[in-house]
Amino acid sequence: MEVTFQMIKEAQEKLKGIVHRTDLVSSRTFSEISGNDIYIKPEHLQKTGSFKIRGAYNKISSFGEQERKYGVIAASAGNHAQGVALAASKFGISSTVVMPEPTPLAKVTATKNYGARIVLHGITYDDAFERAKQMQQEEGLSFIHAFNDPHIIAGQGTIGLEIFEDMHDVDAIVVPIGGGGIISGVAIAAKNINPKVKIIGVEVKNFDSMRRSIEAGKIITTDTASTIADGIAVKTPGSITFDIVSKYVDDIEVVTEDEIAHAILLYLERAKYIVEGAGAASLAAVIHKKINLQGKKIVVIATGGNIDTNLVSMIIDKGLVKSGRKVELKTILQDKPGQLRGMISILEQLKVNIVSIVHNREKEGLELGDAEVDMILETRDREHAMKVQNVLKEKGYKIIV
Repeated sequence: MEVTFQMIKEAQEKLKGIVHRTDLVSSRTFSEISGNDIYIKPEHLQKTGSFKIRGAYNKISSFGEQERKYGVIAASAGNHAQGVALAASKFGISSTVVMPEPTPLAKVTATKNYGARIVLHGITYDDAFERAKQMQQEEGLSFIHAFNDPHIIAGQGTIGLEIFEDMHDVDAIVVPIGGGGIISGVAIAAKNINPKVKIIGVEVKNFDSMRRSIEAGKIITTDTASTIADGIAVKTPGSITFDIVSKYVDDIEVVTEDEIAHAILLYLERAKYIVEGAGAASLAAVIHKKINLQGKKIVVIATGGNIDTNLVSMIIDKGLVKSGRKVELKTILQDKPGQLRGMISILEQLKVNIVSIVHNREKEGLELGDAEVDMILETRDREHAMKVQNVLKEKGYKIIV
Protein backbone atom coordinates (compact mmCIF):
# COMPACT_ATOMS: atom_id res chain seq x y z
CA MET A 1 0.00 0.00 0.00
CA GLU A 2 1.36 3.40 -0.99
CA VAL A 3 1.27 6.17 1.59
CA THR A 4 -0.67 9.07 0.10
CA PHE A 5 -1.34 12.65 1.13
CA GLN A 6 -5.03 11.75 1.35
CA MET A 7 -4.23 8.99 3.89
CA ILE A 8 -2.47 11.55 6.08
CA LYS A 9 -5.45 13.92 5.92
CA GLU A 10 -7.79 11.07 6.84
CA ALA A 11 -5.52 10.16 9.75
CA GLN A 12 -5.75 13.73 11.00
CA GLU A 13 -9.52 13.44 11.19
CA LYS A 14 -9.31 10.16 13.12
CA LEU A 15 -6.87 11.67 15.61
CA LYS A 16 -9.04 14.65 16.53
CA GLY A 17 -9.73 14.46 20.25
CA ILE A 18 -7.17 11.68 20.64
CA VAL A 19 -3.85 13.55 20.41
CA HIS A 20 -2.76 16.96 21.63
CA ARG A 21 -2.47 19.69 19.00
CA THR A 22 1.13 20.78 19.68
CA ASP A 23 1.79 24.34 18.49
CA LEU A 24 5.11 25.65 17.17
CA VAL A 25 7.22 27.47 19.76
CA SER A 26 9.82 30.03 18.64
CA SER A 27 13.21 30.11 20.36
CA ARG A 28 15.31 33.28 20.36
CA THR A 29 18.24 31.44 21.99
CA PHE A 30 18.37 28.62 19.45
CA SER A 31 17.84 31.11 16.63
CA GLU A 32 20.83 33.18 17.75
CA ILE A 33 23.04 30.10 18.08
CA SER A 34 22.15 28.73 14.64
CA GLY A 35 21.73 31.93 12.61
CA ASN A 36 18.21 30.88 11.60
CA ASP A 37 14.67 31.40 12.89
CA ILE A 38 14.15 28.25 14.94
CA TYR A 39 10.75 26.90 15.90
CA ILE A 40 10.19 23.83 18.06
CA LYS A 41 7.42 21.32 17.40
CA PRO A 42 7.09 20.02 21.01
CA GLU A 43 5.90 16.47 20.45
CA HIS A 44 7.58 15.54 23.73
CA LEU A 45 4.50 17.16 25.30
CA GLN A 46 2.23 14.79 23.35
CA LYS A 47 0.18 12.12 25.11
CA THR A 48 2.55 9.31 26.23
CA GLY A 49 5.43 11.78 25.90
CA SER A 50 6.07 11.31 22.17
CA PHE A 51 4.53 11.48 18.70
CA LYS A 52 4.06 7.70 18.53
CA ILE A 53 0.43 7.73 19.65
CA ARG A 54 -0.43 9.26 16.28
CA GLY A 55 0.66 6.29 14.21
CA ALA A 56 -0.38 3.63 16.71
CA TYR A 57 -3.95 4.90 17.01
CA ASN A 58 -4.26 5.32 13.25
CA LYS A 59 -3.04 1.76 12.70
CA ILE A 60 -5.42 0.14 15.20
CA SER A 61 -8.30 2.15 13.76
CA SER A 62 -7.66 0.40 10.43
CA PHE A 63 -8.09 -3.08 11.98
CA GLY A 64 -11.28 -5.06 11.60
CA GLU A 65 -12.96 -7.00 14.40
CA GLN A 66 -10.99 -10.19 13.66
CA GLU A 67 -7.65 -8.37 13.77
CA ARG A 68 -8.50 -6.91 17.17
CA LYS A 69 -9.87 -10.18 18.60
CA TYR A 70 -6.71 -11.51 20.29
CA GLY A 71 -5.07 -8.16 20.87
CA VAL A 72 -2.03 -6.47 19.38
CA ILE A 73 1.72 -6.83 19.78
CA ALA A 74 4.62 -4.47 19.04
CA ALA A 75 8.37 -4.17 19.46
CA SER A 76 9.69 -0.90 20.80
CA ALA A 77 12.49 0.86 22.64
CA GLY A 78 9.84 2.69 24.61
CA ASN A 79 7.86 5.39 22.84
CA HIS A 80 6.06 3.23 20.30
CA ALA A 81 5.32 0.88 23.19
CA GLN A 82 3.46 3.57 25.10
CA GLY A 83 1.64 4.72 21.97
CA VAL A 84 0.44 1.19 21.22
CA ALA A 85 -0.54 0.55 24.84
CA LEU A 86 -2.61 3.74 25.08
CA ALA A 87 -4.18 3.32 21.65
CA ALA A 88 -5.12 -0.30 22.41
CA SER A 89 -6.72 0.72 25.70
CA LYS A 90 -8.83 3.30 23.91
CA PHE A 91 -10.15 0.56 21.62
CA GLY A 92 -10.67 -1.79 24.57
CA ILE A 93 -8.23 -4.46 23.37
CA SER A 94 -5.18 -6.08 24.97
CA SER A 95 -1.60 -5.19 24.05
CA THR A 96 1.79 -6.86 24.39
CA VAL A 97 5.06 -5.02 23.89
CA VAL A 98 8.52 -6.56 23.53
CA MET A 99 11.21 -4.12 24.63
CA PRO A 100 15.04 -4.37 24.60
CA GLU A 101 16.44 -5.20 28.03
CA PRO A 102 18.37 -1.87 28.33
CA THR A 103 15.15 0.16 27.85
CA PRO A 104 15.01 2.92 30.50
CA LEU A 105 12.90 1.92 33.49
CA ALA A 106 10.74 5.03 33.08
CA LYS A 107 9.58 3.83 29.65
CA VAL A 108 8.93 0.27 30.84
CA THR A 109 6.92 1.47 33.83
CA ALA A 110 4.92 3.96 31.79
CA THR A 111 4.03 1.29 29.21
CA LYS A 112 2.82 -1.04 31.96
CA ASN A 113 0.73 1.76 33.38
CA TYR A 114 -1.03 2.14 30.02
CA GLY A 115 -2.12 -1.50 30.35
CA ALA A 116 0.40 -3.42 28.23
CA ARG A 117 1.99 -6.76 28.99
CA ILE A 118 5.77 -6.24 28.87
CA VAL A 119 8.35 -8.72 27.59
CA LEU A 120 12.02 -7.72 27.86
CA HIS A 121 14.21 -9.35 25.23
CA GLY A 122 17.57 -8.67 23.57
CA ILE A 123 19.82 -5.64 23.46
CA THR A 124 18.47 -3.61 20.52
CA TYR A 125 15.14 -2.82 18.90
CA ASP A 126 15.93 -5.36 16.20
CA ASP A 127 16.30 -8.14 18.81
CA ALA A 128 12.96 -7.20 20.35
CA PHE A 129 11.38 -7.10 16.90
CA GLU A 130 12.36 -10.69 16.12
CA ARG A 131 10.92 -11.93 19.42
CA ALA A 132 7.70 -9.97 18.85
CA LYS A 133 7.23 -11.57 15.43
CA GLN A 134 7.64 -15.02 17.02
CA MET A 135 5.04 -14.23 19.66
CA GLN A 136 2.67 -12.89 17.01
CA GLN A 137 2.65 -16.31 15.33
CA GLU A 138 2.46 -18.25 18.59
CA GLU A 139 -0.46 -16.28 20.07
CA GLY A 140 -2.36 -15.07 17.00
CA LEU A 141 -1.79 -11.39 17.79
CA SER A 142 -1.94 -8.51 15.30
CA PHE A 143 1.45 -6.91 14.79
CA ILE A 144 1.93 -3.14 14.86
CA HIS A 145 5.24 -2.17 13.31
CA ALA A 146 7.02 0.83 14.81
CA PHE A 147 7.71 2.48 11.46
CA ASN A 148 7.49 0.27 8.37
CA ASP A 149 3.72 0.46 7.89
CA PRO A 150 1.60 2.80 5.73
CA HIS A 151 -0.93 3.54 8.49
CA ILE A 152 1.83 4.25 11.02
CA ILE A 153 3.55 6.58 8.54
CA ALA A 154 0.27 8.35 7.73
CA GLY A 155 -0.40 8.92 11.41
CA GLN A 156 3.04 10.43 11.96
CA GLY A 157 2.56 12.54 8.84
CA THR A 158 -0.15 14.54 10.61
CA ILE A 159 2.72 16.40 12.28
CA GLY A 160 3.63 17.80 8.86
CA LEU A 161 0.07 19.02 8.30
CA GLU A 162 0.10 20.81 11.65
CA ILE A 163 3.42 22.49 10.94
CA PHE A 164 2.06 24.05 7.76
CA GLU A 165 -1.16 25.06 9.48
CA ASP A 166 0.97 27.09 11.89
CA MET A 167 3.62 28.32 9.42
CA HIS A 168 2.86 28.26 5.71
CA ASP A 169 6.28 29.66 4.75
CA VAL A 170 8.53 27.22 6.63
CA ASP A 171 11.82 26.70 4.78
CA ALA A 172 13.05 23.47 6.38
CA ILE A 173 11.89 20.77 8.77
CA VAL A 174 14.49 18.82 10.73
CA VAL A 175 13.43 15.35 11.85
CA PRO A 176 15.21 12.58 13.81
CA ILE A 177 15.49 9.26 11.99
CA GLY A 178 15.38 5.81 13.56
CA GLY A 179 13.50 3.46 11.29
CA GLY A 180 12.18 6.39 9.26
CA GLY A 181 8.47 6.45 10.11
CA ILE A 182 8.09 10.04 11.25
CA ILE A 183 10.32 11.58 8.60
CA SER A 184 8.50 9.60 5.89
CA GLY A 185 5.10 10.85 6.97
CA VAL A 186 6.25 14.43 7.52
CA ALA A 187 8.05 14.46 4.17
CA ILE A 188 5.02 13.25 2.21
CA ALA A 189 2.76 15.80 3.90
CA ALA A 190 5.22 18.68 3.56
CA LYS A 191 6.26 18.05 -0.03
CA ASN A 192 2.65 17.77 -1.15
CA ILE A 193 1.93 21.17 0.37
CA ASN A 194 5.19 22.85 -0.71
CA PRO A 195 7.62 20.84 -2.87
CA LYS A 196 10.37 23.41 -2.17
CA VAL A 197 10.48 22.87 1.59
CA LYS A 198 13.67 21.13 2.74
CA ILE A 199 13.26 17.90 4.72
CA ILE A 200 16.41 17.10 6.65
CA GLY A 201 16.88 13.91 8.63
CA VAL A 202 19.19 13.45 11.60
CA GLU A 203 20.69 10.19 12.81
CA VAL A 204 22.99 9.43 15.72
CA LYS A 205 26.50 8.44 14.63
CA ASN A 206 26.30 4.96 16.16
CA PHE A 207 23.08 4.14 14.28
CA ASP A 208 23.27 5.86 10.88
CA SER A 209 21.64 3.00 8.98
CA MET A 210 19.32 5.18 6.87
CA ARG A 211 22.12 7.50 5.72
CA ARG A 212 24.32 4.54 4.79
CA SER A 213 21.42 2.87 3.02
CA ILE A 214 20.63 5.96 0.95
CA GLU A 215 24.30 6.34 0.01
CA ALA A 216 24.52 2.67 -0.98
CA GLY A 217 21.20 2.65 -2.84
CA LYS A 218 20.06 -0.38 -0.84
CA ILE A 219 19.11 -1.18 2.74
CA ILE A 220 22.15 -1.49 5.01
CA THR A 221 22.23 -2.97 8.51
CA THR A 222 24.63 -1.34 10.97
CA ASP A 223 26.40 -3.00 13.88
CA THR A 224 25.01 -2.95 17.41
CA ALA A 225 26.28 0.01 19.45
CA SER A 226 25.34 2.02 22.50
CA THR A 227 23.68 5.44 22.42
CA ILE A 228 21.76 7.82 24.66
CA ALA A 229 19.34 8.22 21.76
CA ASP A 230 17.65 4.85 22.30
CA GLY A 231 14.51 5.96 20.46
CA ILE A 232 16.38 6.07 17.14
CA ALA A 233 18.72 3.12 17.78
CA VAL A 234 17.57 1.11 14.75
CA LYS A 235 20.06 -1.08 12.89
CA THR A 236 17.96 -1.63 9.76
CA PRO A 237 15.61 0.91 8.08
CA GLY A 238 12.21 -0.19 6.86
CA SER A 239 11.68 -1.11 3.20
CA ILE A 240 8.74 1.28 2.89
CA THR A 241 10.48 4.12 4.73
CA PHE A 242 13.67 3.60 2.72
CA ASP A 243 11.77 4.17 -0.52
CA ILE A 244 10.00 7.27 0.83
CA VAL A 245 13.16 8.79 2.28
CA SER A 246 14.98 8.14 -1.01
CA LYS A 247 12.27 10.05 -2.86
CA TYR A 248 11.40 12.93 -0.54
CA VAL A 249 14.19 13.65 1.97
CA ASP A 250 16.74 16.25 0.89
CA ASP A 251 19.59 15.44 3.27
CA ILE A 252 20.56 13.29 6.24
CA GLU A 253 23.04 14.53 8.84
CA VAL A 254 24.73 12.68 11.68
CA VAL A 255 25.27 13.90 15.25
CA THR A 256 27.45 12.54 18.07
CA GLU A 257 26.56 11.48 21.59
CA ASP A 258 28.13 14.65 23.03
CA GLU A 259 26.19 16.85 20.62
CA ILE A 260 22.92 15.21 21.61
CA ALA A 261 23.77 15.54 25.31
CA HIS A 262 24.50 19.23 24.75
CA ALA A 263 21.13 19.68 23.02
CA ILE A 264 19.33 17.94 25.90
CA LEU A 265 21.01 20.32 28.34
CA LEU A 266 20.13 23.37 26.22
CA TYR A 267 16.51 22.27 26.01
CA LEU A 268 16.46 21.96 29.78
CA GLU A 269 18.18 25.25 30.55
CA ARG A 270 16.89 27.54 27.82
CA ALA A 271 13.48 26.14 26.85
CA LYS A 272 12.62 24.45 30.18
CA TYR A 273 11.87 21.27 28.21
CA ILE A 274 12.86 17.74 29.22
CA VAL A 275 13.65 16.04 25.91
CA GLU A 276 15.10 12.57 25.42
CA GLY A 277 18.16 11.77 23.30
CA ALA A 278 16.28 10.83 20.14
CA GLY A 279 14.04 13.86 20.50
CA ALA A 280 17.01 16.21 20.85
CA ALA A 281 18.83 14.95 17.75
CA SER A 282 17.22 17.50 15.41
CA LEU A 283 18.19 20.44 17.63
CA ALA A 284 21.70 19.00 18.00
CA ALA A 285 22.15 19.10 14.23
CA VAL A 286 20.98 22.72 14.07
CA ILE A 287 23.01 24.20 16.94
CA HIS A 288 26.16 22.33 15.92
CA LYS A 289 25.90 23.73 12.39
CA LYS A 290 25.45 20.37 10.65
CA ILE A 291 22.81 21.98 8.43
CA ASN A 292 24.00 24.38 5.77
CA LEU A 293 21.24 26.99 6.07
CA GLN A 294 21.31 30.61 7.21
CA GLY A 295 18.49 33.07 7.83
CA LYS A 296 15.79 30.46 7.19
CA LYS A 297 12.64 29.48 9.07
CA ILE A 298 13.43 26.04 10.45
CA VAL A 299 11.20 23.72 12.45
CA VAL A 300 12.93 21.17 14.67
CA ILE A 301 10.75 18.35 15.94
CA ALA A 302 11.32 17.39 19.58
CA THR A 303 9.96 13.89 19.11
CA GLY A 304 9.92 12.61 22.69
CA GLY A 305 10.53 13.38 26.33
CA ASN A 306 10.67 9.95 27.95
CA ILE A 307 14.17 10.09 29.38
CA ASP A 308 15.48 8.30 32.46
CA THR A 309 16.04 10.74 35.32
CA ASN A 310 19.42 9.18 36.15
CA LEU A 311 20.55 9.89 32.59
CA VAL A 312 19.34 13.48 32.90
CA SER A 313 21.44 13.85 36.05
CA MET A 314 24.53 12.48 34.30
CA ILE A 315 24.02 14.75 31.30
CA ILE A 316 23.66 17.79 33.53
CA ASP A 317 26.83 16.93 35.44
CA LYS A 318 28.78 16.26 32.26
CA GLY A 319 27.49 19.48 30.69
CA LEU A 320 28.48 21.52 33.74
CA VAL A 321 31.98 20.04 33.70
CA LYS A 322 32.39 20.58 29.96
CA SER A 323 31.34 24.23 30.21
CA GLY A 324 33.65 24.86 33.16
CA ARG A 325 30.79 25.44 35.59
CA LYS A 326 31.66 22.43 37.71
CA VAL A 327 35.30 21.71 38.51
CA GLU A 328 37.12 19.08 40.52
CA LEU A 329 40.24 20.52 42.10
CA LYS A 330 42.87 18.66 44.13
CA THR A 331 45.72 20.19 46.08
CA ILE A 332 48.23 19.31 48.82
CA LEU A 333 48.19 21.26 52.08
CA GLN A 334 50.31 21.12 55.17
CA ASP A 335 48.32 19.30 57.81
CA LYS A 336 48.28 22.23 60.20
CA PRO A 337 45.50 24.35 61.72
CA GLY A 338 44.40 27.21 59.47
CA GLN A 339 45.75 25.81 56.19
CA LEU A 340 42.39 24.68 54.86
CA ARG A 341 40.68 27.83 56.14
CA GLY A 342 43.21 29.99 54.27
CA MET A 343 42.46 28.27 50.95
CA ILE A 344 38.70 28.48 51.51
CA SER A 345 39.10 32.21 52.16
CA ILE A 346 40.79 32.63 48.75
CA LEU A 347 37.96 30.72 47.07
CA GLU A 348 35.41 32.91 48.83
CA GLN A 349 37.12 36.03 47.49
CA LEU A 350 36.98 34.53 43.98
CA LYS A 351 33.18 34.00 44.34
CA VAL A 352 33.47 30.22 44.12
CA ASN A 353 30.90 27.92 45.67
CA ILE A 354 32.25 24.74 47.27
CA VAL A 355 29.91 21.81 46.54
CA SER A 356 31.92 19.21 48.45
CA ILE A 357 35.31 18.91 50.13
CA VAL A 358 37.29 15.86 51.28
CA HIS A 359 40.35 16.28 53.53
CA ASN A 360 42.54 13.15 53.44
CA ARG A 361 45.78 12.79 55.43
CA GLU A 362 46.02 8.97 55.15
CA LYS A 363 46.25 8.64 51.38
CA GLU A 364 49.11 6.47 50.18
CA GLY A 365 52.02 8.45 48.78
CA LEU A 366 51.50 11.57 50.87
CA GLU A 367 54.44 12.96 52.79
CA LEU A 368 54.12 12.87 56.55
CA GLY A 369 52.54 16.14 57.64
CA ASP A 370 50.70 16.67 54.35
CA ALA A 371 47.01 16.24 53.45
CA GLU A 372 45.26 15.98 50.13
CA VAL A 373 42.19 18.17 49.66
CA ASP A 374 39.72 17.15 46.94
CA MET A 375 37.01 19.72 46.16
CA ILE A 376 34.08 20.01 43.79
CA LEU A 377 33.60 23.68 42.92
CA GLU A 378 30.91 25.66 41.13
CA THR A 379 32.41 28.30 38.84
CA ARG A 380 30.87 30.63 36.25
CA ASP A 381 32.64 29.29 33.18
CA ARG A 382 35.97 27.93 31.91
CA GLU A 383 37.65 31.32 32.23
CA HIS A 384 36.58 31.63 35.86
CA ALA A 385 37.72 28.05 36.60
CA MET A 386 41.13 28.76 35.08
CA LYS A 387 41.46 31.96 37.11
CA VAL A 388 40.79 30.00 40.31
CA GLN A 389 43.60 27.56 39.51
CA ASN A 390 46.03 30.34 38.56
CA VAL A 391 45.36 32.35 41.73
CA LEU A 392 45.85 29.29 43.93
CA LYS A 393 49.13 28.52 42.17
CA GLU A 394 50.28 32.12 42.67
CA LYS A 395 49.50 31.74 46.39
CA GLY A 396 51.78 28.70 46.54
CA TYR A 397 49.22 25.89 46.38
CA LYS A 398 50.14 22.80 44.38
CA ILE A 399 47.32 21.82 42.02
CA ILE A 400 47.10 18.13 41.17
CA VAL A 401 45.74 17.48 37.68
